[in-house]
Amino acid sequence: MRVVVGVDVGGTKVAVRVATLDGEVVSDHQWPADGWSASPAPAAARWLRSLISLAVSAKDEIVAAGIGAQGCDTQEHCHELAEAVAALGVHATVVNDAALLVPAAGLADGIGVIAGTGSIAVGADADGTVLFAGGWGWVLGDEASAPAIAREATKAALAAYDDRRPDDGLLRALLRHYAVPDAPSLARAVNDFPTPENWGPAAVAVFEAADSGSGLAQRVVDEAARGLKLLVCQLKTRGAVGDTVVAAGSVIVQQPRLAEGLRAKLADFYPSLTLRLLEVPPVAGGVVLALRRLSPQR
Repeated sequence: MRVVVGVDVGGTKVAVRVATLDGEVVSDHQWPADGWSASPAPAAARWLRSLISLAVSAKDEIVAAGIGAQGCDTQEHCHELAEAVAALGVHATVVNDAALLVPAAGLADGIGVIAGTGSIAVGADADGTVLFAGGWGWVLGDEASAPAIAREATKAALAAYDDRRPDDGLLRALLRHYAVPDAPSLARAVNDFPTPENWGPAAVAVFEAADSGSGLAQRVVDEAARGLKLLVCQLKTRGAVGDTVVAAGSVIVQQPRLAEGLRAKLADFYPSLTLRLLEVPPVAGGVVLALRRLSPQR
């Protein structure tokens, strides 16, 4: 059977979807994204090819693939990786993983925003030039990513503690999450293991504190929404086309407070824009890109 393949490589997991040339789903697969790095391209291509081989039966012929990959943050990088994958026998369109969202939503144009392990926004101008904003990693930015929200919340809670302000619930929520007794212990629990795996899960505690009335937590979430809005504004200023912002990623999909905050801020700056949470797996966009290689009118 002749098939196409969609691949979505995020910060923590990779999804692979195999479909017929009519777009009918044959199989879905998911694995941890252990060992993934978008550079160097030859090694990244081998990593991707091995996963595709696991997902596709040896009896099937791979006609095309659409790959969205975290870390592919320039058109040049995407082109280089596509060539490296083609050298291994699979002709592919390669984009940043956020660029899967718009086609996955069934749209021809728009802006894709991811807020999960990382955060980034991707769009394209009227000439088709891909535009990127954010995606610098949770240490340097990625304000609406899970690790960054936990980082900013911990800073806010510790600053309030140093100021001898009463705890409004945020510090208590973080202490409970990390199972530590006091603020100095929280600082050690966070600082001693500065990894996404240690920081990211604490974001849930921040949202819970915000929902319980913590003003500090609410401000952290509001700033995260503002950070996402700024990414969209940067793309619009640079000529990104489309009137829909398609959002995905574990944080924005699972936390209505962040989604509503972004929706409100977009309405203030770009009333014509509509925020839409993606309701299908982003890997569906990879299948669309693969099929477009066969029929550009799709």
